[in-house]
Amino acid sequence: MLRAQQKRVGSRPRFTRRATLRRSLRLLGSFRFEQTDPGLFYGGIAADTAELVGDFYRDLTGRSLAGTVVLDVGGGPGYFADEFGRAGARYLPVEPDPSEMHAAGLRVAGAVRGSGMALPFRDDAVEVCVSSNVAEHVPRPWVMAEEMLRVVKPGGLMVFSYTVWFGPFGGHETGPWHYLGGEYAARRYRRKMGREPKNRFGRSLFAVGAGEGMRWARATPDEVEVLAVFPRYHPRWAWWVVHVPLVRELLTSNLVVVATKRAAATTVAAEADSAFESAAPPESS
Repeated sequence: MLRAQQKRVGSRPRFTRRATLRRSLRLLGSFRFEQTDPGLFYGGIAADTAELVGDFYRDLTGRSLAGTVVLDVGGGPGYFADEFGRAGARYLPVEPDPSEMHAAGLRVAGAVRGSGMALPFRDDAVEVCVSSNVAEHVPRPWVMAEEMLRVVKPGGLMVFSYTVWFGPFGGHETGPWHYLGGEYAARRYRRKMGREPKNRFGRSLFAVGAGEGMRWARATPDEVEVLAVFPRYHPRWAWWVVHVPLVRELLTSNLVVVATKRAAATTVAAEADSAFESAAPPESS
């Protein structure tokens, strides 16, 4: 039973058909607009996120996102609302910073002010919980990942996507000087621009590695099934980089961990299978 559950999504998620070189170039090219035209940048990221989540949710459940609640941890001003709305989902952003919630002048019904490290929702509350390019802004990103799993219903989907510190965009607007240290990069930005960077190292920007995400995925408890770990902005044929230490830190711009909580019935059945196997008499030779 357990082995069947692990094979449900398969080794080739349907999202792989979208993971082309053209997509990679389009997304990576949009990063130059992150500060100057955030609507353009986040609009492209939002469309890609909705497609990614929709593909993995269909792989997992056989259904579209229509009628689901999608909880976006660190949703900011709500750039993703329209894209998930088009997919038929109810989009619910959570954001700790009130200035970020209103930065783009958007209004999202039901938006919640709260911390990703202590989500103000009960256990097993939503079908989908997603976070895109947020974990690097949180001092305890893996606490946030655990919180996201907590609020996902058994059989639901969690998508945790974050910017890798030693990747090319790890320093955000202070890059590429972050390779010489986050504090140095922040001071240089202040001298050059005459103001503090929006993403201030040690306050609102933290060094999170790709290896940390791989280790967290391997250490998840038995009731959690990791469906995929891959570099978000790479074409499918380059996903191998996440499995090579050091290389993954330098060549992965963004790491994605996709996981689900097994339904209670499946967990019980797996435990029963295990107990039966333990109790079975040895085969005679």
